Amino acid sequence: MDRRPTSPKSPPAFLRLAGHPIRWRLLTELSRSDREVRELTHMLGKSQSLVSYHLARLRAGGLVSMRRSSADGRDAYYRVDLVRCHELLGIVGRTLHPALGVGATTARAPRRTGRVGILFACTGNSSRSQLAEAFARHLAPDSDVFSAGSDPKPIHPQAIRVANEYGLDLRGARSKHLDEFRHASFDYVVTLCDRVREVCPEFDGAPELIHWSIPDPAEAIAGRASYPRFQAAAADIRTRVEFLLEAIPQYATEGGVHAG
Repeated sequence: MDRRPTSPKSPPAFLRLAGHPIRWRLLTELSRSDREVRELTHMLGKSQSLVSYHLARLRAGGLVSMRRSSADGRDAYYRVDLVRCHELLGIVGRTLHPALGVGATTARAPRRTGRVGILFACTGNSSRSQLAEAFARHLAPDSDVFSAGSDPKPIHPQAIRVANEYGLDLRGARSKHLDEFRHASFDYVVTLCDRVREVCPEFDGAPELIHWSIPDPAEAIAGRASYPRFQAAAADIRTRVEFLLEAIPQYATEGGVHAG
């Protein structure tokens, strides 16, 4: 009797969904930055109706989500759920062979030389970009990381509180205007709100521009800011910072962000 384990006769659902050339290209673009449909249409050279159809398939499969722009509610930003993709890729690997789960055996990418410059920007530089800077400094202490805003405001008390949950201290942080860095050179400029993306200045050195469409946790609901919104924003920002650093060869870890 053949006692070898049997494998599914068809590829896992993740492969069937992500393996389509257009959907794979969409996932690839969204893994770098949140995008609007018109941007994706331009990048892929496809009609808006076709791009929207495949985005809908990815959303139905739980790989992509959408939120309305806080700058213009008529626009929408799409983002890929990299954590979910990571989980599903592990399932795909194990389906083919138990040794092929994500993180089982991964070669380390060659490291570049030199320090990496990263600027995180949002409107007030009071919570989202401050949290991103704090996470990046903690996870990559040898990097040159800064944050700034187009309309700086004092650090939000709830941002200080939620940072403390991660062992980070924002009590001495200072809000800064983007103009302070206008002539600085960065490798990456990451905007964390839709409004600042529209007004972010150009920086020397042609940095890679990345956008994370993250709701402002300080926006009042029923007259006051909700602390769970800060907790959700902090968790989202930490995950995004981890994946950003994994895409930078200097900071790539053996087996990926969530390995082990």
